[in-house]
Amino acid sequence: MSKPILHSYWRSSCSWRVRIALNLKGIDYEYKIVNLLANEHKTPEYLALNPRALVPLLDFNGHLMTESVAIMEYLDEKFPDKNPFFPKNLEDRATVRSLVTAITSNIQPVQNMRVIRYVGQGDQDKTAAFARTFIELGFESFEKDLQKTAGKYAFGDNITMADIVIPAQVYNALRFGVDMTKYPTIWRVYEELEKIPEFVKADAWHQPDTPPTERKTSDESEASVKSN
Repeated sequence: MSKPILHSYWRSSCSWRVRIALNLKGIDYEYKIVNLLANEHKTPEYLALNPRALVPLLDFNGHLMTESVAIMEYLDEKFPDKNPFFPKNLEDRATVRSLVTAITSNIQPVQNMRVIRYVGQGDQDKTAAFARTFIELGFESFEKDLQKTAGKYAFGDNITMADIVIPAQVYNALRFGVDMTKYPTIWRVYEELEKIPEFVKADAWHQPDTPPTERKTSDESEASVKSN
């Protein structure tokens, strides 16, 4: 099997999730930079691979896959024995999927780069206020969900796909000025996830295309997010 190729951008929430998933499955992969700020996702070469002009794009043995949740489910089904992303019980699996969807469908898409660029029109204060409003709206219910489901992690004491989608969303929350003290369960789970090497290796501060000014130590990471 050839080494998978992940087309990724350091701060892309969706790419971030897939990086965590690959790490948890123990899959070594090639990181191919797609600079969204330079519009590299709109080049003819990239559009030939992914007409949606989005990241991530995973090339797994010549099979091209898009959409982070679909990619994560593929990896979990292909490698079911190593760090499974879902519980065995059918009802529990549905609960985890509901937690995943709360972020991937209800919260994160509103902060997608093309959305906030359109809304903000270059006004950073307007952009931040827009993103913050919808993150807080989503986090209000997500916090209540986790109060019912969380143990050490989002669903009990084992890592699930619900945990994989949390770090990038908390990053966005801090980036746009959300007061995380209002969401203590989300924050507690996030802090637990920050201790896991597979999560740290995948985060925005440790990627090949992370800007030098963003390459912080773990102790400095939160401050870095809040200042950007």
